[in-house]
Amino acid sequence: MSKHIDELIETKVAAIKEKKNIFEVGRVSKVQNYILEVDGLENIGFFEKVTIEDKAEGYVSAINQRNVVVAVTKKTSDINIGDAVKATGKEFRGLYSPYSIGHIVDMFAEDKLTSKRFDDTIEIPISTKPIPIMDRGSVNRPLLTGITGIDMIYPVGCGQRQLIIGDKKTGKTQIVLDTIVNQKDKDILCIYIAIGKTKKEVKEVYAELLRRGAMEYTIILAAFNDECPPVLTNTPAVGLAIAEHYMLQQNIDVLVAIDDLKRHADVYREISLLTGKVPGRDAYPSDMFYTHASLLEKGCQHKNGGSITILPIIETKGGDITDYISSNVISITDGQIVLSTKNFEDGQKPAIDYGLSVSRLGGAVQTKEIKKIGAVVRRELLSYLETCDVYELANMDEMSPELRNKMLIGKEIRNRLIQYKFSPWSIDKMSVMFNDLVELD
Repeated sequence: MSKHIDELIETKVAAIKEKKNIFEVGRVSKVQNYILEVDGLENIGFFEKVTIEDKAEGYVSAINQRNVVVAVTKKTSDINIGDAVKATGKEFRGLYSPYSIGHIVDMFAEDKLTSKRFDDTIEIPISTKPIPIMDRGSVNRPLLTGITGIDMIYPVGCGQRQLIIGDKKTGKTQIVLDTIVNQKDKDILCIYIAIGKTKKEVKEVYAELLRRGAMEYTIILAAFNDECPPVLTNTPAVGLAIAEHYMLQQNIDVLVAIDDLKRHADVYREISLLTGKVPGRDAYPSDMFYTHASLLEKGCQHKNGGSITILPIIETKGGDITDYISSNVISITDGQIVLSTKNFEDGQKPAIDYGLSVSRLGGAVQTKEIKKIGAVVRRELLSYLETCDVYELANMDEMSPELRNKMLIGKEIRNRLIQYKFSPWSIDKMSVMFNDLVELD
C-alpha cells in the first residue's frame, strides 16, 4: 500500500512540474556559515537538492512553518542574503563511478588527487530502505584480519559489525589497514571511509595500501576536515550505499571501515544545533542513536551470498568507553575490539584489551580446530590477566607451583600475541603457534 501511495505522489508531482515547466525559487533570508534559511520555497520536499545562484549547492535539511533550512554541500563564493535559491525537483544524492576502485574519491565521484570527476557516474541514494529481515542470512563465514588476537580470540564474520574503540594513537586505524591488506586475493571489495581527516592523513593511508597492492580492491571515500560539514555527515551513508549496491547487484562480500564515528557524531551535533534541533544528552540531538543505527544496520549477510562487514572506529578520551556515543555504538554493533593506551606503551601490539573486548558471534565463524585452540587461549589469557591484577607486585618464587605455572603460560600467550603492523598471519600459522597449549590443557 505504501509503495502504491509513493508512486501516486511521484506521478502527481511530476505532472505538476511538467505543466508549470518551472521550479520553485526562494530567497536567502539568513546565513549561518553553511546553514541557510530560505523564504518563498513553498512546494519543496525534504532532502531535495537546491542551487544557490551560481555560487553553491545544497539540500533541504528542515522544513519550518515560515521557511526552509538548507545545508550547503558545495560553495564557490560567499552566499549573501537575498540570493536566489532554486529547487531542482530532485532528491539530493551522491555520485559513484565503477572506476573509483583504486582512488581517493569524495561523495560526488571526484578524484581528490587530480580534482577531476569521473565521467561514467551513477547516482547513489543517500537514504535507502533497510534490508528486510527475510533477506538476511546467518553470519557463519569468517572475515580474516590476519591479526591473531582477533581471528583466534574475538573473530569477525562476513556480515558482522565490529566496533574498534580506543584512545588516540593506540592503533585503531592500523587494525583496519591490516585487515584490508589481508583481503588480497580473497574477492572482497574494501571501502575505507575517512571522516574529518586531514589530506595528509588520508594520503598516508593511500600510500600504505598502494605499497602493499591493496588499492587494487579498495576505494578510499574521503570527506576532509576542511569540507562543508554536511558532506562529512552524508559521506558514510554514501559509502554504505555503494557497498549495498555491490552486495545486491554483484553478490560479493564488501568490507566497510568508517574512521571515525565520533567525528561524524560531533559534526552532526554541530549541524543540528545550527538548524535549531532540541539538544539532548551532551548536546547531541535526539535522533543521534537512530542516525548511527540506520548506518550500521546495513551490515549483514544477504541470502544471495553477498555480505557487508562494517568496522566502525570511535576515538575515546581517557579510555572512557561509557560516554554517550561509545555506549550507543556498542549497543548497536555485534562486539567491540577495545584498545588500551597502557598496552600500547608497554609494547603490546596490537594494544587489544582482552578483558574488555567482545565478539558476540565468537566460534560461530571459526573452524572447529581454531575454535578449540581459541577457547583454550582465551581462557588461559583472561585467567592470567585477572591473576596479574591481584599479584602484580608479588614475587613469582613465592607462588605455589600451580599459580606459577599459570602465570608462565599466560605470559607466554601474551608474548606470542605480539604482532607488528602489516605482518598478517594465516590460520595455519596461528594453529601451529598455539597448538602446544591445547596439548598441555
